[in-house]
Amino acid sequence: MITELLAGNLSEVEEAVRTAAAVEILPRWRQLAAHEIAEKSGPHDLVTVADRGAEEHLTASLTALLPGSVVVGEEAVAADPSSYEALHGDAPVWIVDPVDGTRQFVQGEPGFCTLVALAHRGELLASWTYAAALDEMAVAVRGRGARLNGEVLHAGSPAPGAVLEIAHSHPDYTTPEQKRSLLSLQSAEGVAARPCGSAGLEYLAVARGNVDAVAFNWELAWDHAAGLLLVEEAGGAHLTLTGEPFRITGGNTLPFTAARDAATARRVAVILSAGAID
Repeated sequence: MITELLAGNLSEVEEAVRTAAAVEILPRWRQLAAHEIAEKSGPHDLVTVADRGAEEHLTASLTALLPGSVVVGEEAVAADPSSYEALHGDAPVWIVDPVDGTRQFVQGEPGFCTLVALAHRGELLASWTYAAALDEMAVAVRGRGARLNGEVLHAGSPAPGAVLEIAHSHPDYTTPEQKRSLLSLQSAEGVAARPCGSAGLEYLAVARGNVDAVAFNWELAWDHAAGLLLVEEAGGAHLTLTGEPFRITGGNTLPFTAARDAATARRVAVILSAGAID
């Protein structure tokens, strides 16, 4: 069934993502009432009725498209952490972040997206990144490239000698060692580092060559799966501090980076590694 799905044009998956956003997300954008927003782990970790509704919608539609598949979704895992273990199972897994960039969504900004990836036994096979407010749909299929609104994506390489633009996760929400590692980007020569927004949209920016690299210190699959495949299929690369590619099943040495090309990924990983041991 996976082969049959990937052999097609995948339009049904794209339609499922667009429909979930049209039904559950966009009608609530800039229309949220206070009681429709809640905190999970803290004030920087929000959830809304749109997150929950979109994930439920996607869970139903995606599993119907691929019988026998399961969903690892951010909100379902928050309710039942054991459901995350499906990433290690034999069933095909849809990895879903219904609203990536919930803070931006709550503030009425357009910088949010819906992330869906299909994986099997730890390998990413396809992904969808949909910025509903911007009407941008990026699709990647392993071995078949990446496209944004139907146009081929090429991450390219930074110009020789150019300052690298790197978006990174907030250094305060991590271990002291990882904080030193991320802060090393701020002082590295030839680097312009800034805090990241929606992880999914930062990955898209790398895939389209608008940002040179990202660096993150957490490994929750729904934040990274779609973007990692998108960057790979656009010609980019990703590395952890051990010099290995990031694994969506976990156990990575953090922080890690994804970049427009392999050379840039290695350069950023060296900076992060040096910062970790300073």
